Amino acid sequence: MAKLKPPPNPFRWFDSSPEVIRLVVLMYVRYPLSLRNVEDLLHERGIDICYETVRKWVDRFGPMFASEIRKRRVEAMRQHTHWKWHLDEVYVKINGEMHYLWRAVDHEGEVLESFATKDRDKAAALKFMKKIMKRHGCAKTITTDGLRSYRAAMKELNVADRQEIGRWANNRAESSHQPFRRRERAMLRFRRMKTLQQFASVHASFHNHFNQERHLVSRQTYKDRRSAALAEWRQVMG
Repeated sequence: MAKLKPPPNPFRWFDSSPEVIRLVVLMYVRYPLSLRNVEDLLHERGIDICYETVRKWVDRFGPMFASEIRKRRVEAMRQHTHWKWHLDEVYVKINGEMHYLWRAVDHEGEVLESFATKDRDKAAALKFMKKIMKRHGCAKTITTDGLRSYRAAMKELNVADRQEIGRWANNRAESSHQPFRRRERAMLRFRRMKTLQQFASVHASFHNHFNQERHLVSRQTYKDRRSAALAEWRQVMG
């Protein structure tokens, strides 16, 4: 049997070490920092790079890191039944035009999917829900707001009986937008829908990985989880 070749090293054409590249991408995606903020903070640590290098590294390696994180988490999540989803959409302005970012989270606040569209109609809702179900299967209960596009899409998918609508029932999904909104303000908004889609997906994966719900656990438990998440992050694309 022929021996399989190992995948090529994604860092092979770069002079900087993988540790520095991972640190740069982590700082920019996880925290509400600008490109120049990251440049200045790295300079204080003796790492001299241009803010444009930060941009190029995030564009190149961000989706790769997020894909690796997502793959590991989806494999673990498929072992458990996702009994409840929360779906919501939020508007995002791009060059003065209104666009929409659809988001699905589970009952524990894990972001399952982020999806950007120009419209907020049945076709957009249907495409969004098909994308979720392809990756995660289907939940026992799907909580939404009163947008009729959800109802129409769920009827076509034969899951309309699983929909739940309530005045405060969807607070879980609405709260999940807050970290992304803070990041959006630091980036001075987006200029293309493609950029919005890419960054929203990357940000969701990073947020899932490092979100330890520190307000719900003891200090020691939080420290243990934080150390485990950081150790796993250092192995990404290693």
